Amino acid sequence: MTRRPLLPFALFFLPFALFFLAAGAPYENAKLDGDAFSRPIAGLDEGFLRGFRQGSALFRQAWVIGPSQDQSEITGLGPLYNRLSCIACHVKNGRGPAPDPENGIARAMVVRLGLPGRDAHGGPLPHPAYGGQLNPEGNPGVAGEGRAIVEFDAVESRLGDGETVSLRRPRLSFRDLAYGPLGDNVRISLRNAPPVFGLGLLEAVPEEEILRYAAGQSRGRPNHVYDMAAGRMALGRFGLKANQPDLRQQIANAFAEDIGVSSYLFPEPNCAAVQTECRAAAGSQIELSYTRLEASLDYMRGLAVPARRDLTDPRVAKGEALFRAIGCASCHRETMRLGPVGFAPWLSGTEIHPYSDLLLHDMGDGLADGREDFEAGPRDWRTPPLWGLGLAGRYGTPADFLHDGRARSVAEAILWHAGEAATAADGFRGLTREERGALLEFLGSL
Repeated sequence: MTRRPLLPFALFFLPFALFFLAAGAPYENAKLDGDAFSRPIAGLDEGFLRGFRQGSALFRQAWVIGPSQDQSEITGLGPLYNRLSCIACHVKNGRGPAPDPENGIARAMVVRLGLPGRDAHGGPLPHPAYGGQLNPEGNPGVAGEGRAIVEFDAVESRLGDGETVSLRRPRLSFRDLAYGPLGDNVRISLRNAPPVFGLGLLEAVPEEEILRYAAGQSRGRPNHVYDMAAGRMALGRFGLKANQPDLRQQIANAFAEDIGVSSYLFPEPNCAAVQTECRAAAGSQIELSYTRLEASLDYMRGLAVPARRDLTDPRVAKGEALFRAIGCASCHRETMRLGPVGFAPWLSGTEIHPYSDLLLHDMGDGLADGREDFEAGPRDWRTPPLWGLGLAGRYGTPADFLHDGRARSVAEAILWHAGEAATAADGFRGLTREERGALLEFLGSL
């Protein structure tokens, strides 16, 4: 048999190889523009993409008070709510903006409330008059619960070379409280909306991998939370305190608390017992149907992660080495391996690079919010993924970091780290100006 030369075949496949190298990881979106956080993972089948597109519309469309004459409208808003749509807080699927400095009104943030103690499932005990979250808006005839006003106090942080950085600490107050004072023993947590891309990949990381990593570390621990569908405790991995077990519950909970839209997981209206007008205005029907909840789930699962940039830049490489050397990588874990991925089987077993361990870490008194959430204490926060970090502030997306949006830059966010992250923050302070710049260049490449 005559052997054919391999070179023509190699030349034939070379453009495809170069394409995949340029495109990055198979779960990444290489096209970076105003939709960088909103594109689906490549290769999803048409059946899944139909749900993805419907979920995208649900994420963007403003909800209205039901019943509506036009049944194509999304009805079921309220009776109490924060915003009309998901996209109003998760701007372009990224972070929420900090309050307007002129009036301080927290429009794209939420304020979680609670009292000492635990509810029947071991979670936070809701406030008797305001529930688990302050809802500033109400349907006609239903008074909004009140408004949170955020002001910032300046805090100076000194670096090792004598440079000072002005930080800001939020100071929270309330006005127009409709159901009386909050009380002296109230637990309050100001929360900024986090990015929503890449969540389907984090959901596909096997539980045993997260727990095995936790067992091998001296810092960081999992949260265990109540799974509404299963009726049992489960590993928490979503939410700023890892207080939700899976994406379906995370989405349904956000609809219930933020927009006042009920589902089979959260069928009750978001009205406290004393809020008689709210309860009278609440409908008896489930407002987010099973089909729409699943479409929203498809959308969250299918969102791609923006591709990394500047991988060959020597300063980025130096910054990555410093990131590891000062201890950032011990919590911001670079690599995880996926288990089975039902919606994208070709990704099963793939390595992903979220730069998170999905574990709780004690971040010190400076970032403490005073509110427990299952096994998470007031000082505990889940390590946020860093993928896409370098695009925050671009294409019209906000760049307000940390759980309450206090940090206006990545450097400010690092300097707020304390507790288990104090060593890394001190390491950052001790770097030279050139080294700090290289580290920030690396983070900007993510």
